[in-house]
Amino acid sequence: MKTNFSAGSKTLSALMVSAGILFAPAMVGLTPAHAAAPAVAGLPDFSDMVDKVGPAVVNIRTTERLRMRDDGPDQDEMQEFFRRFFGGQMPTPRGPQAPRGGRRAVPQEQEVQRGVGSGFIISADGYVLTNAHVVAGADEVYVTLTDKREFKAKVLGSDVSTDVALLKIDGGKLPALTMGDPSKIRVGEWVIAIGSPFNLENTVTAGIISAKSRDTGEYLPLIQSDVAVNPGNSGGPLINMRGEVIGINSQIATLSGGYNGISFAVPIDEAMRVADQLKKSGKVTRGRIGVSVGEVSREVAESLGLKGARGAEVSQVEAGGPAAKAGLKPGDIIVKFNGTEINKSSDLPRLVGNTAPNSKATVTVWRTGALVDLPVVVAERESDQASAPGRGGERGKPKAEGAANALGFKVSDLSAAEKKELGGTGVKVDATEGVAAAAGLRQGDILLQLNNTAIVDAKQFAALVAKLDPKKPSVVLVRRGDTSQFVSLRPTAR
Repeated sequence: MKTNFSAGSKTLSALMVSAGILFAPAMVGLTPAHAAAPAVAGLPDFSDMVDKVGPAVVNIRTTERLRMRDDGPDQDEMQEFFRRFFGGQMPTPRGPQAPRGGRRAVPQEQEVQRGVGSGFIISADGYVLTNAHVVAGADEVYVTLTDKREFKAKVLGSDVSTDVALLKIDGGKLPALTMGDPSKIRVGEWVIAIGSPFNLENTVTAGIISAKSRDTGEYLPLIQSDVAVNPGNSGGPLINMRGEVIGINSQIATLSGGYNGISFAVPIDEAMRVADQLKKSGKVTRGRIGVSVGEVSREVAESLGLKGARGAEVSQVEAGGPAAKAGLKPGDIIVKFNGTEINKSSDLPRLVGNTAPNSKATVTVWRTGALVDLPVVVAERESDQASAPGRGGERGKPKAEGAANALGFKVSDLSAAEKKELGGTGVKVDATEGVAAAAGLRQGDILLQLNNTAIVDAKQFAALVAKLDPKKPSVVLVRRGDTSQFVSLRPTAR
């Protein structure tokens, strides 16, 4: 079970105490005004639904093959090792053995249990969904149904980014679950989880949806609930009151390794999209455009004339990549991708990732106070992109601009070689003080833009700074190495 974050706990018993069963107004002496309020009949009964969906939830057991020889520790020592660390006797070796006190001629493989998890059947012909981390590194995977039938499963493929794996077992007319629509879930609605926590098969827990589209730093926004999910629940379904799967239980927020009040599930629509690709090719293909992005702060949005802190700020453009060929620049604010609004920076990689490589898309950016549409050809995402080469080149003798200005900069013009390397204009920071130094800016940084105006040279930059209103924050687009970022600064009165 993957673990992330930290959180408080909320148990089902606490929910029962808080919800309870309200008595009739006459029984508790309430006034007629109180009597008008709707009464709560009690907690929902999940038993019929569990009877219906439970048979499609499976236990997943993984094993690992160990190579062992008799020319190491003797049999008694190995038995003690297995008793301490595996809780049982050493498995009986397969194949020929030497007499007691002798040695085997060849190494023997021993199959030992590696881990347990959960999963669920998505089609009657034996396709099973689970988490990628449940089957990672396993030599053999076994799937056990509620009727005690056990199948040796084939791993068709797994995707680490979404933590989804697709298995296939040889079976027909198997019980299968119905997929729901995660976009229709509501915070506060009841859901249940079925799985094998601590290897306790077919355990049912209940709770409510705590939040939707929770960003946790992973590739997908996750469904957050307070359903009790523990190690072994990984890969099991999160089910709504209609008996539909809305997610795959994947992570828990914990400090101890056990349930701590918050759990997360991969939305089932995203999981099924991944499963379809794994079924066809055994891998997931995603798109990329070659940019690094960050969040747009309220100060940056206001200074650039952008309505609301939205979009993804381009901090770096990969040289020769799709975005560079399309004309994207550091400092652009990507507000739409193929017509879909970008509300936060994490929206962009998900939208691009779900776009087929080699397809054409339109990137809408906010640049110098106006919207610009840029056509881009999406490339295929690779696991490890080579980083762009570091800055270098000949340094000419720049023309320095005297004392620090109202933003705290001492700057100088770029040399011809530096302008060629940057592919544009700007000024080089020779020293910082005041608000610039406090913001972490330093000698060697390159200033590319002030608010919505491109910086041409030191003289023009000084004139722009002189006109700034000290009552309003301004933003400077700063390049350091191969990364660019907007920095909000408030001019000092002079």
